[in-house]
Amino acid sequence: MLAVAPRLPTIRFVHPSSFDKMARFRDRYLSAREQHPLRILDVGSLDVNGSYRELFSAPPWVYTGLDMTPGRNVDVVLRTPYAWREIGSASADVVISGQALEHMPYFWITMLEIARVLKAGGLCCILVPSSGPEHRYPVDCWRVYPDGLVALANFARLHILEAVTQWDTAGDPESDLWHDSMLVCRKPDLGNWANAAATFTRWVQHRGVTFGLR
Repeated sequence: MLAVAPRLPTIRFVHPSSFDKMARFRDRYLSAREQHPLRILDVGSLDVNGSYRELFSAPPWVYTGLDMTPGRNVDVVLRTPYAWREIGSASADVVISGQALEHMPYFWITMLEIARVLKAGGLCCILVPSSGPEHRYPVDCWRVYPDGLVALANFARLHILEAVTQWDTAGDPESDLWHDSMLVCRKPDLGNWANAAATFTRWVQHRGVTFGLR
């Protein structure tokens, strides 16, 4: 029986280098699709000290902020970070999350939900600290290195495009506390039968890891 997870507000504090990394993701992976309508979901979007909305909300893109608590920059309030009944399967072109997964005790379950809601061929960008002091909102569970990001993507059967940690200094004291790790991955489009098989496998995984979790 898994432990009961607390109801978590996934509060984000966006330091300058985090914003810069997300902007680099946009410029590198989405600049060719500026004229295409994209649905972009931001996991853990509550704006306490900044958000990524301005990077992704220019028409024809549609940005939607997801979080556990209502507030500024939250468009959809999730009942749980581990089963997004509010978001349909294969409904998002892009999923982003920065400075949020470290506050989720079972963030690998959240990664399965990210994979579920992505369309085949959809992109995901995750930013999470590899270092820094404890900052509980209300919990602070994880620091992640590139190998951890690779394991996370493989667990959700996503294709890895980048998994890196910023080991050098960014020149900003706040940013340099965290040495953020960055994962960029794609939900592979393997054809109808293989996509269906991967979807079923993720469903079985999700049922298994959420058994007894509420």
